[in-house]
Amino acid sequence: MSVKQASVHAKWVIGKVIGNKMHKTAKVRVTRLVLDPYLLKYYNKRKTYFAHDALQQCTMGDIVLIKALPEPRSKHVKHELAEIVHKVGQVVDPLTGKRVAGKVFLEPLTDLGAREEEKETTAASLTEKLIELNINAASASGVSVPQPQIQSQNSNRDV
Repeated sequence: MSVKQASVHAKWVIGKVIGNKMHKTAKVRVTRLVLDPYLLKYYNKRKTYFAHDALQQCTMGDIVLIKALPEPRSKHVKHELAEIVHKVGQVVDPLTGKRVAGKVFLEPLTDLGAREEEKETTAASLTEKLIELNINAASASGVSVPQPQIQSQNSNRDV
């Protein structure tokens, strides 16, 4: 006649998958900031959970949402995978617009050369316009602009 009560501190937790080599189980690391009362500084405290992944759909590096189970599935598995919040490899580089996984591009960078050529032509046209403006500004006023003369310090000394 005893009633089972499940006491789990974290009901829903977001973490990063650090391992998925076990059968239908993902190893998830959860990082949280904790304030040190004496130093009054925050530091990272991390905890590792084992979550049941029935469909084996998560890969290493995914950001996942895990939910606490009312009863543990095994000795270590006390959570289950609720949702993959952010799949690794679906990050888009803001400069190129291509998908990236870490520092590796998942899509070929073929049209980048055309963009660089456009930048070079616009830079060349801008420099031409600047040179043209400087010439026009000096000639429009009708006053010749004297060039500063730099004298060496050794020429003023007595030998």
